[in-house]
Amino acid sequence: MTGEIPPGGAPRPRIAVFAGPTATILNTPDLVTSNKARARHGLPLRPSRFDVLRPQRLAAPATLYVEAYSAHPLEDDAAGLYAPPDGWLDKDGAFHAERPHDGATPVHVVELDPADGLYPLPYMGRQADGSAWEETSTAPYAPPGAARQTFYPDARRLYEEIERFGLGDLGVPVELGSVADFAFFRAAPSGGYTTGPDSERLGQDFFVYYPYHLQSEPGLADLARATNQVQDVLASGEYAGVQWLEGSPTVDETLYWLGLLIDTTAPLVGHAAQRRHQSLSADGDRNVVDGVKFIASGVALDERGEDRVGACVIVDELVYSARDVTKVDARPGGYEVTGGHGGVVADLGGYGPPQLTYLPARRHTHRSELRLTLLPERVPGVTGSLAGGVSPVDIATKDAAGLVPAAMPHVSITKYSRYAATGTGTDSPPVAEEEVEVLARIDANLADAPLAGFVCEGMSPFGMADPTRNAALSVAVFAGLPVVRTGRGNTGGMAYRTDPVFISGNNLTATKARLLLMAALLKFGALPPAADPFAPTLDERAATEKAVARYQTLFDTH
Repeated sequence: MTGEIPPGGAPRPRIAVFAGPTATILNTPDLVTSNKARARHGLPLRPSRFDVLRPQRLAAPATLYVEAYSAHPLEDDAAGLYAPPDGWLDKDGAFHAERPHDGATPVHVVELDPADGLYPLPYMGRQADGSAWEETSTAPYAPPGAARQTFYPDARRLYEEIERFGLGDLGVPVELGSVADFAFFRAAPSGGYTTGPDSERLGQDFFVYYPYHLQSEPGLADLARATNQVQDVLASGEYAGVQWLEGSPTVDETLYWLGLLIDTTAPLVGHAAQRRHQSLSADGDRNVVDGVKFIASGVALDERGEDRVGACVIVDELVYSARDVTKVDARPGGYEVTGGHGGVVADLGGYGPPQLTYLPARRHTHRSELRLTLLPERVPGVTGSLAGGVSPVDIATKDAAGLVPAAMPHVSITKYSRYAATGTGTDSPPVAEEEVEVLARIDANLADAPLAGFVCEGMSPFGMADPTRNAALSVAVFAGLPVVRTGRGNTGGMAYRTDPVFISGNNLTATKARLLLMAALLKFGALPPAADPFAPTLDERAATEKAVARYQTLFDTH
């Protein structure tokens, strides 16, 4: 990766690769002590027929004799097409340049060197007490200090292993370094360095889901810092694109967020995996290779060299618009288009170059009205309580470093389902106070989160909930907290507006609407609060409708 000119004559693109949280694509199976090591140290053997081979580095050169014609069951059948072997081994294992007798084994002589890179070898590691490793931790449910990590700290080793062990369809290596140069970054990564003066902390500096009892999740502040990092890297102008690696359930959310906020003309693509790297039928490696292929092809760029498709998720040989895709099942092929329209930006199948299948109509990256470079440094928030009154407050949301982590908006999702605790009708009108969960969240936000809002995943096509919950969410609106209505699940149509004080989520899922509302709060701030959120005046309602209309424009175009 030294900046050479590839066969086409164009310089290789430079791609920024970000390691994100809880990423199966950066996760590996547990390192279990091999039978080679167990036999060497007198430990009980595993019942496996073969030792699993794990990528490791040689410490010294070695000479091996490889049995000729053993790479394929029919290789010996075509022996007449081959040059003579390098020599033969007799029954005692002695090497001969000339065949000593008809029963000698033909061999190739292979000189292995540490400079060659990784080799698949039996894993010889044992625990400190001399016992064999049977899992990642020293014992089930061990604390972090007694557990090894299975996630890579960044993608450098992943890309090295893809190149070293990836086999192309025509029997040649899967080359990444001849296609692009790479720079590796860690943004809320999955693995961390826990020793030394700069040691990192699980759940604060890196975020894992395995071992399962040590699961951790990044928060809003981590999202803000990651956003700032991606923007800073791309602002250098050195990169032709970004590959973001994250856990499969959430990669679409992060990519949609980045597509809204990052001001760049370069493609943003995300990858995930349903199966761990190195495991049987691991799908993540191919997704990474397809992402490099997509960025390097330039198919996403218009005639000015600017990205025209927006943030994408590339999995299973398809390129999905990040706005329009979600994970529906934990298996390769487990992603579907949401919203019922479009969604698949390009096809990567077969041997040919990527082909675009449609261009998104929504605003993104350098065309987004929510990109980081356009967001204001201060917006109005709200504070107080429903009982004591709500007041405006000025909030600093952006500084020289980018987003202010502490100012990130808090947006909650509430879900409609029929048969609420109390029914409603002419004899029992809705009473907002009965929705204690919603009202408690409103008060908590007013106390601690001056920028906040709700997404109501309601009925299709209107996004409404039951009348009692609607009434409680109306209180939120007039307390300054905007509310977005979306259809339930994978809505196939639009959530139509029935009340001008609520935002229609269009055909977004609730999780995607949450991200867009967070970004919109960073642009416009809170809604104007009413003196009494339970009983707004006509003038207060008109002011709220005017403020909500600005939000609606963003939801109609992003």
